[in-house]
Amino acid sequence: MTVLAGIDIGGTKCAVCLGLPSGAKGEEIRLIDRVAFPTIGGPDAVLARLTEELERLLAKHGFTAPAAVGVSCGGPLDSRRGLTLSPPNLPGWDEIDVLKPFRQRFGAPAALQNDANACALAEWRWGAGRGAANVVFLTFGTGMGAGLILNGRLYTGTNDMAGEIGHVRLEPDGPVGYGKAGSFEGYCSGAGIAQLAREAAAERLIRGEAVAFCPREQDLASVTAQAVAEAAHAGDELAREIYRFVGRQLGRGLAILVDLLNPERIVIGSIYARQRELLEPAMAEALAGEGLSLSRSACRIVPAELNERVGDYASLSVAEEARKAKL
Repeated sequence: MTVLAGIDIGGTKCAVCLGLPSGAKGEEIRLIDRVAFPTIGGPDAVLARLTEELERLLAKHGFTAPAAVGVSCGGPLDSRRGLTLSPPNLPGWDEIDVLKPFRQRFGAPAALQNDANACALAEWRWGAGRGAANVVFLTFGTGMGAGLILNGRLYTGTNDMAGEIGHVRLEPDGPVGYGKAGSFEGYCSGAGIAQLAREAAAERLIRGEAVAFCPREQDLASVTAQAVAEAAHAGDELAREIYRFVGRQLGRGLAILVDLLNPERIVIGSIYARQRELLEPAMAEALAGEGLSLSRSACRIVPAELNERVGDYASLSVAEEARKAKL
């Protein structure tokens, strides 16, 4: 029986999982077990813990080695050499070979991808992108990242930097995302929505007006995108207007992708999947006004399907790529 191992390396936690693929082309996969732990210590300590946890999981289920290991990690990175290149959320991970420990310990093929690319692979193989040849996956979580499946293959660019749509500037000024004011990420991310909400709330509080998601000025720092969404669902007009504005900016960003890449599906995760009702009407209106009609008619905008388990499936999708390529 073939078992795949998935490794998810994050700034706050890491996870190890096992999956059983089925079908002639790995069309299905069953997640059979996982373990997670805080990312504590330097790269050597974390990688040692990951290999030990993987060994325990394999033994628990009667396996000696996986058919392949897939590693998903925040970028920047060098997927061809299996190196992390100082990711902002992983201090000290400077040109660290994250594949070598798994190849040496288990003698298995192993591959590395950044988390957005890995999520794109997962949604394409087993989620909302299944059956399409040209798919764009957008994270729309804490930040805005993208993974590209073009002509049935993951496209990573010259040096793993393809798909950084979050860095594109939509306005001359605005909330900061990806280090750039007015960027797509600045508007369409959890952090960006919180920035917009804090600014709007501050203006109203100064005028003595009530704000449902921020009753007092001292609460401004703790405003979150989720709190604004809850107020919007409860009928608060300011909160609903914030999400309508974000929806319009989302539509403008999607128009760039639709016109440039002509995808048949754009899969959007996290906040869009949870708050589609608040975002979709304004998004659709903006996209209709900005995008080329023939390209728009060929593209469906859909929420991600893998949701909270996407990190596990993402790393397993990288393992499936490694298994097929025998990396």
